[in-house]
Parts: sequence; C-alpha cells; structure tokens
Amino acid sequence: MTKKIAVFASGNGSNFQVIAEQFPVTFLFTDKRQAYALERADNLGLAHYSFELDEFASKAAYEEAIVALLNEHEIDLVCLAGYMKIVGPTLLEAYEGRIINIHPAYLPEFPGAHGIKDAWQAGVETSGVTVHWVDRGIDTGQIIKQVRVPRLKDDTLESFEARIHAAEYKLYAEVLRELGLKSK
Repeated sequence: MTKKIAVFASGNGSNFQVIAEQFPVTFLFTDKRQAYALERADNLGLAHYSFELDEFASKAAYEEAIVALLNEHEIDLVCLAGYMKIVGPTLLEAYEGRIINIHPAYLPEFPGAHGIKDAWQAGVETSGVTVHWVDRGIDTGQIIKQVRVPRLKDDTLESFEARIHAAEYKLYAEVLRELGLKSK
C-alpha cells in the first residue's frame, strides 16, 4: 500500500517543492493564504488548502479543521516543511506518530524558529539539519536522522543558509525513503 502524505508549509515552500518533485504528495496545506508555496503547488498541479488561525474561534477549532482535512484524504504521514505553527494537542492527538518535521539545525542545538541565524550568531563551527518526529515540545521529538553542515571560513550568513537548505532537501528525501515512501 502506498502511503499518502500531506506537506505543511507557511512560506516559500522550497522543501515542499523538493518533496513533491520526488514523491507523490496528496496535498499541500498552508497556514498563510499568501504563502508562495501555494504558487509552487499550482505549478506542480497539486491540490492545496489554506486557512489561517485567526479565521477560527480557537486553535483547537483550527486544528479540528486540519484533522478533518487529513482524515478526508486518508493521510498516513504529515511532513512539516517550514510550517511555522506549533502543533497543538488537537492535531497531535489525532496524528501522533505520523507527523515529522525538518529543522535547520543539529538538534538539540538551536531549537525554535531561527535555527540557522541562532547557529550563525553563536559562531559555531558546524550546525546541521535534523528530521524528527513531532511531539508536544518545540523541536524535542525523537530524532530520525541528522546531518552536520560545516561553517566555512569564507561563509556569509547567506552562503551558510544556502548549504543548510541544500542539506535539508537531500535529508528529507532520504528519510522519506527510509520510512517506506516510494519515489515517483
């Protein structure tokens, strides 16, 4: 049986595009109606959905709508790819053990929204990329796979960030294959 995946993004969607070009993605979900990821989905001919938290009475109601969407499409695995919302208890309880996230740092180093910038400002010699299961914490779930990315002497923040993103694209695909997803 082929696993059905949904990818969640909040902005640019470059990780989403790399995943969608290699694996059969059922749909993209964004929490921002103006996310560039939606244009990427259109260009790839993929279904997409978008709604924002402030359109709901509560975060629980917002996540109930997401769960309904996931259930309607019989999604087996949710791949967070630049999704900048903390997964709350409603979504986590419904999909616990079926949500993975990619983080642009070598966890547990530099959790949170600014992993690359935080690593850069700390002056580390290496940072990295982590794919992990999502749990109730912020970037605290069980690590699936990691890769180190060195900070080079001539790096700028931009070149360091570009290498981190290149490592993300490769690592996410490796993890999805290891989790049994078949490439297109």
